[in-house]
Formats: sequence, structure tokens, C-alpha cells
Amino acid sequence: MAVVGAGAVGCYFGGMLARAGVPVTLIGRPPHVEAIARDGLLLQGLRVDERIPVAVTASTEQGVRGADIVLFCVKSVSTESAALEIRAFLKPAAAILSLQNGVDNPDRIHAAIHLHPIPTAVYVAAEMTAPGHVTHTGRGDLIIGYRPGWPHQPDLEPLAAMFRHADVPCVISPDIAAELWGKMLMNCAFNAVSALTRSQYGRMFSSKPVRNLCLSALAEAVAVARAEGVSVSLEAAEQAALRISESMAGATSSMAQDIARGRRTEIDSLNGYVAWRGSALGIPTPVSDQLTALIRLLEEAVVTRPSRR
Repeated sequence: MAVVGAGAVGCYFGGMLARAGVPVTLIGRPPHVEAIARDGLLLQGLRVDERIPVAVTASTEQGVRGADIVLFCVKSVSTESAALEIRAFLKPAAAILSLQNGVDNPDRIHAAIHLHPIPTAVYVAAEMTAPGHVTHTGRGDLIIGYRPGWPHQPDLEPLAAMFRHADVPCVISPDIAAELWGKMLMNCAFNAVSALTRSQYGRMFSSKPVRNLCLSALAEAVAVARAEGVSVSLEAAEQAALRISESMAGATSSMAQDIARGRRTEIDSLNGYVAWRGSALGIPTPVSDQLTALIRLLEEAVVTRPSRR
């Protein structure tokens, strides 16, 4: 297995699989590569507190060539460039799992390299708190499935069983679009507000005006999802957001982490995507419009260089 884009998400799931005996190669940035090669991957959190020996490289070719499974964990801003980078080294029958935020990354991967990735909804709160060090603070489960009508759909049960064996809950969904949108709704509710306010989820929802703002962004995303033909429940989504604010009260969003590190965010794949599709479908999205504009303005002030992964 190769993990392309071994940041917090890639290192968490790659580390759990390596710990269970799966041959994994992490592909990441030099500071993390050097630390992991020297000391192993330090994974601390809800399930594990140990150093895990795992292969690691900064070379895409070295990591991807010969891999049967690729966990594609790059930020959405790098989807096309990273897909093109791995294309020459992929085995013909390699399975690519898109462990990314947003709902359109599998389609973007397909458009770039004409392969059909396995869409994956990811639920985990994790952060790279030091080179080669992952801190895991919430959940850690996956939902996988196929887009209806896509060809080359092998049995997903062996993949799901591999994750479960590694203590990673994994469910196969017959409606992966609804699952991806379900995750999208939570991202639209939490990510931008957490980044703009530098706040943890519990603190955000303890403020009634901020909670209402988050739930308004969520409602706009629900309206767009429904217009796209995806069956989602506003009431169920609101209840899920409230549960997250309690169960992951100490978490901050990946967007907040990107801003803190001076990196580009995934706003265009989250609230920005909702605003774009809302405009095309004739659905007003004033909260998403404003959150997107504010994050883009903040990026101009903090981003120091483009981020590959």
C-alpha cells in the first residue's frame, strides 16, 4: 500500500494499517520523512500510543510503483497535479481510494487520469503536531462505495476487512454520494468558522450566534445537495453537527490547521463548492458566499507558498 500525501489523515490510517502488519509506504514531506525514517511514526491518541515502524519516502515513484492499493490523501487543491504525478507509476489494477474532503474529488481524479477511484468518506480528527508525530483526538472510521454506473467495480469487502483488522471501522455504502455529502455538510458547518475564529468545535457551538451561523451554512449545503438529487435530511444533519460539537469539543478543523501553517485551504471544495453549485442551480447561499470570501482574504495574508500535500 502507498499513502500519497502522508499528512495527518494519511499517517493516521497508514500507521494503523502498518501497525496491523500491512506493508505500507508513506509518501510525504521531507521533515516528516526524515523523522519517521529515523524514529518510526509516533501515533498518539484514542486507540494507540506508540511508535510504529513504517516505510517512508519523499519520492512518489518509489512509494507508488508496485503498490496494489493507493490511499490518495492529498489536499483538494492538489488533486489533479498529484493524480498526474502518480499515473506513470500505478499498477494497472491498483485500487485508488480518495480519502479527501469534498464531494467531487473522485470525478476530478477520473478526469485527470481516466481511472475510477473508490470514493471514501473519512471521519477522523488528527493533526501532525510535530515532524513524524500524529495526534489523534476523534473518531477514525471510513465509509467506502462506488459511484453508480462506474465500471471496474471489484468486491470492496476485502478492503473493508483489511481496515477493520487494523482497528479502523469501515462500512460499505450502497449510496456513497449521500455519504460524501453527509461529510460535506459537517465540513461546511465547522471548517471555515473554526479557521476564522481559531476556535475548537465545543467553544463554537457554546455561542448561540456562532452555532446559528454554522447551522445556516449547513442548511445551505443541504439545499444544494437536494438540488443535486442527493437525499439528505436537514434535521438529521443538524443533530449530527450537535453531536460532533460535543464528542469532538476539543477539535479544530483541518482548515484552521492549514491557516495556522500558512497553507492554502480547501475552501473551494467546501463552502466555495456549495456557493458555486448554488449559483448554478439558483439556490441562494449567502453564508457560504461570505465564509468563502473571508477565508480567501485570510489566505492572502497567511499563505506563504503553494502546498502540494
